[in-house]
Amino acid sequence: MRIWCNGDFGEEEMALLVGGTRAHTLVLSARRDSSVLAAGTRDPAIAGADIAFGQPDPADCVEYASLRWIEVSSAGYTRYDTDLFREAILARGAVFTNASQVYADACAEHVLAMMLALNRQLLPSHESQLGDRSWPYQERRDKSRLLAGQTVVLLGFGAIGRRLAALLAPFGVRIYAIRRRIHSEPGVRVVAEEDLTKVLSEADHVVNLLPENPTTLGYVNAKRISCFKVGARFYNVGRGPTVDQNALIDGLKSGRIGAAYLDVMDPEPLPPDHPLWTAPNCFITPHTAGGRSGVNLELVRHFLGNLAAFERGGAMNDRIL
Repeated sequence: MRIWCNGDFGEEEMALLVGGTRAHTLVLSARRDSSVLAAGTRDPAIAGADIAFGQPDPADCVEYASLRWIEVSSAGYTRYDTDLFREAILARGAVFTNASQVYADACAEHVLAMMLALNRQLLPSHESQLGDRSWPYQERRDKSRLLAGQTVVLLGFGAIGRRLAALLAPFGVRIYAIRRRIHSEPGVRVVAEEDLTKVLSEADHVVNLLPENPTTLGYVNAKRISCFKVGARFYNVGRGPTVDQNALIDGLKSGRIGAAYLDVMDPEPLPPDHPLWTAPNCFITPHTAGGRSGVNLELVRHFLGNLAAFERGGAMNDRIL
């Protein structure tokens, strides 16, 4: 088979990719990018390929009917989440996968870390250390909380949500997950979207894991924020445009939202003068939740594992279509 790739994953990682595809023909695009967030450009070298790995241009994926499997090197796949793309892939019986499992552990640990930091008042103490070096002993103890007995609402329940639920299980929290398909999940109460208002009013923590598509744009809006339990914490490791950021800022200023942690925003990079930087109790990381040492090796291993499954007609990880 002919495998096209436009990712630049590093020397060791590319050597692994070359070795793992030696039974096939590997075609490396002349325009490769080290960032999995960067959109690929159209490339005539993809013509005749059976498999595409990286961030191929969606138009190329639609045009070149020889493509039987496409794996994107990211968890998000907004560029490919269109009727035109889906219809083209399904019509030819092709396969489309992403790399959600590669990022699930890191994103879930990122959210858990911030939950614990907020519950245990670590951020105000660090601010005191950098500032006036005060010693608010009783105040910090009084405001500290345990996760045990608290309620977490997950907006979306894919690979990251499942991993976060598993990490939270030993803490004795109550977990609700909002998803389109309602079926039982161990330790998680999966509820329909029409019940979202009720569970938001119970939530101590609301975690946004939603992908970006026409149905999720501005999903976390003023109306839904008004349903939050007063003082609830909000976390976004989904996509920036799924949140009405003006409504989020208003929620922080009013105290309806006790604190917000954002790893994704709109736009990115966030301009230095953007009001989110100075919104009260708003904590920002630069889209790093999915990052970790060795992530590119895992991306290549994920692809090679799926390649082996594709060759034998077996089940593939992170299959979208």
